[in-house]
Amino acid sequence: MGELDGKVAIVTGAGRLRGIGRAAAVSLAKLGADVVVTGTGRKPENYPDDEKAIGWRDIESVADLVRAEGRRALPLVADVTNRDHVKNMIDQTIKELGRIDILINNAAYARAEDRVPILDLNEDTFQKVVDIKITGTFLCTKGVVEHMIKQGDGGKIVNISSAAGKRGSANFLAYNAANFGIVGMTQSMAKELGPHNINVNCVCPGAVDTSRMDVVRDDWDTMAANTPIGRNGTDDEVGDFCAYLCTEASSWIHGQSINQNGGSVMEH
Repeated sequence: MGELDGKVAIVTGAGRLRGIGRAAAVSLAKLGADVVVTGTGRKPENYPDDEKAIGWRDIESVADLVRAEGRRALPLVADVTNRDHVKNMIDQTIKELGRIDILINNAAYARAEDRVPILDLNEDTFQKVVDIKITGTFLCTKGVVEHMIKQGDGGKIVNISSAAGKRGSANFLAYNAANFGIVGMTQSMAKELGPHNINVNCVCPGAVDTSRMDVVRDDWDTMAANTPIGRNGTDDEVGDFCAYLCTEASSWIHGQSINQNGGSVMEH
């Protein structure tokens, strides 16, 4: 028997081979949850080389990993900034899997042209970063919470922020804005939803070995050396921690934005 047997989880932004979403989905499945795996429907020609080499199929491949753990999986293409997409995601989850107990808000804008000086930051790019992180988290949470409250069994929500949600940096304006916002939203959600027995927490990872970080590989060793423990993190470490926050063992952890970064950022 798994700790999360009978539970149904939704994980957004979960289509990448090297990614927190994939890791969280598999970790939840290992604990017994059935998992809805969402992604934006990336074009295969845009996959990283390691995904192309193994014939990776985005959310379909992650769904296969969930099924390999003996759990049900539902892969869905969804733009979390689109209310109709989010409604369809939730409707399909209820139709196919019967309930919703867990939400991991992991979707985020790919690291690229947003990390520039403010004078070079395109307004559309700024808005896209904020929309995916903030509006996406709002829409997904609003839709899921409606069902959690109706079910009457409580629930677990884990928002993914970043060390950039605790410490501002030059040339990170859009990313800082979005991730600081997630920390504040987590506190608001926790105060409002606690009485419904819905735990809400936030994970703030530092440098994690995912495909999002491929653009900074030249600085990878330096980033590791700047942590007190001398290394960067793995997607599985973050995914396992997200899954832990969805267990009863963590039920007294509430409204927290928890650093997971090897000590590189220690601000609360």
